[in-house]
Amino acid sequence: MADKNNTQHIPTLRKRYKEKVIPGMMERFTYGNIMEVPHISKISVNMGIGDAKDNPKKLESAIEELTAISSQKPVVTKSRKDISNFKIRKGFPVGCKVTLRGNRMYDFMERLISIALPRTRDFRGLSFKSFDEKGNYSLGVKEQIIFTEIDYDKIDSIRGMDISFITTAKTNDEAYWLLKLIGLPLRNKPVKQEEVVEAA
Repeated sequence: MADKNNTQHIPTLRKRYKEKVIPGMMERFTYGNIMEVPHISKISVNMGIGDAKDNPKKLESAIEELTAISSQKPVVTKSRKDISNFKIRKGFPVGCKVTLRGNRMYDFMERLISIALPRTRDFRGLSFKSFDEKGNYSLGVKEQIIFTEIDYDKIDSIRGMDISFITTAKTNDEAYWLLKLIGLPLRNKPVKQEEVVEAA
């Protein structure tokens, strides 16, 4: 099904990627071809519900909240194996998640950067250590209420979520600068000794 917004709405961060990120990455990494510049291919948002099997209403609430936050209907995630400690059997619902691409991905990222993260208590930037050696980055959100789409008076409980940025970068350094240049508030990495020598 085609996205009706594709011809009308171009997200701010999509423009920023073309106008600022690509030139910035080309300069920093001296790519020979513009096609070598990495991009964000998708963002996945996962919300776990520990007692979803015993409390279907909590799962329904989580689905509603994640739909509001992401503007996309989530899929229910199910346990891949038996977990005896939590009395969870393989196939039991354990949460919900969405995978965002295209304009929805950029719109979500813009709301996350400009509105949600600044509302996090004692927020001082995101760790630069949460890359997975494959160019992907994950962060944890402790409270869904940092998103303005959530009505605090209507929630049944505080829920956290995991947000993963899947990129085409080949190294963590490339992924770091891709996300940094697009606006994700990553803390500055310490300068390596060889970089100080080069600068001198």
